[in-house]
Amino acid sequence: MKTIAQQLNVKDFPFIIKDDNGKRTYYEDSTGYWIKREYDKEGNEIYYENSDGIIEDNRSTELTLNEIADKLRMDVKNLKIKE
Repeated sequence: MKTIAQQLNVKDFPFIIKDDNGKRTYYEDSTGYWIKREYDKEGNEIYYENSDGIIEDNRSTELTLNEIADKLRMDVKNLKIKE
């Protein structure tokens, strides 16, 4: 499986992606080592994963319908929940 930098054919390292608040959400160096992070709305790290296989997942499992729709990139009015 290719890293993000490999998929984008990046040659300049380190390769860094930041969110709208300037926080690093992805880091990759020239050896292929990478780190992924996610943050909550308050800026707290809620997910960490690296290419060595370390995963720390503190994301909430409770979501509103709007949050589910946002994750699925669809309008909330198109969501239908089966019982």
